[in-house]
Amino acid sequence: MVELEVYVPGVRALDKIMELDHALSAQVGLRYKVDSNHDIVYMEFDEPPSLTSAQVRDIFSRLGLSARFVGSIPVDLQPKSKTQRIKV
Repeated sequence: MVELEVYVPGVRALDKIMELDHALSAQVGLRYKVDSNHDIVYMEFDEPPSLTSAQVRDIFSRLGLSARFVGSIPVDLQPKSKTQRIKV
């Protein structure tokens, strides 16, 4: 399981919570909880995660919210490079 905490100012508005629920419920292997008192969204991904951190940030930005990750981003959620190193 991969865990991620996201600080999202403005997520406590009921309409934003409903929009977020609609956007995140379509993601397979994702469980989340909104702490509306502190504007924090707790996310748990099954392994391997179905999203990258950039995709998570994009979901929030489409809703008009600015997401900031709390702590370090787990390696499994970091965007993968399209290039590979050549081993000599």
